[in-house]
Amino acid sequence: MELNVKIGEIIKFHRLEKKLSQEKLAGLAEIDRTYMQSIEKGERNISISTLLKIARALDIKMSKLLENLD
Repeated sequence: MELNVKIGEIIKFHRLEKKLSQEKLAGLAEIDRTYMQSIEKGERNISISTLLKIARALDIKMSKLLENLD
């Protein structure tokens, strides 16, 4: 499985665990909702700074989003 897809699935898992919509998470992370959607689908190669914004919006450590990728 491609890395972008795995990261997208992990973000989606944590978002749903927190009971957040894509729109709400995007707002908290200060990124566009459509960009969030494409991240979760694995269509984007996101930057570390964007990943950090998402982790902070989810109130988790960024390392949590990178677990089990290898």
